[in-house]
Amino acid sequence: MKNKSKSVAFAGICVALALILAYIEVLLPPLFSAVPGIKMGLPNIIIVFLLYRRGPVFAGIVSLLRILLVSMLFGNVMALLYSLAGGILSLAVMVILKKLNALSPVGVSVAGGVTHNVGQIMMAVLLLDTVQIGYYLVVLAITGTIAGIVIGLCGVLLVKRIPQKLI
Repeated sequence: MKNKSKSVAFAGICVALALILAYIEVLLPPLFSAVPGIKMGLPNIIIVFLLYRRGPVFAGIVSLLRILLVSMLFGNVMALLYSLAGGILSLAVMVILKKLNALSPVGVSVAGGVTHNVGQIMMAVLLLDTVQIGYYLVVLAITGTIAGIVIGLCGVLLVKRIPQKLI
């Protein structure tokens, strides 16, 4: 029972940290004012860390809770749909690549960043009933790659610096 309580408490801490990072991201000025909707994805630092430290199920639970709470606190139903599409696809790709040991953690994070954008574009195509929005993916792939590198480096740093016995 103690281990289950510890896991629930740790998940709560991780969700809270992801929410704090999401709030910080909301407060930051847009990265590229000419390109709407681009964010760094700071809460994904926690997800990358958890994927490598606690595994895909734990990372998935925290990711889902984070998406739901961030959408309720800082977004709306549309934000929830876009975030779910991006988050689910991103996590699935990161889990597969990690399992295949195909890329470094930073490479896995980059793939996650780019596929998060792909998921959001797929949702936009579905909701807006136009494939023209797909052209936006070129810009999002570039920014997703940059963000994925930064997020991956931060996640790796956390994995190296936070002792296993604390989690």
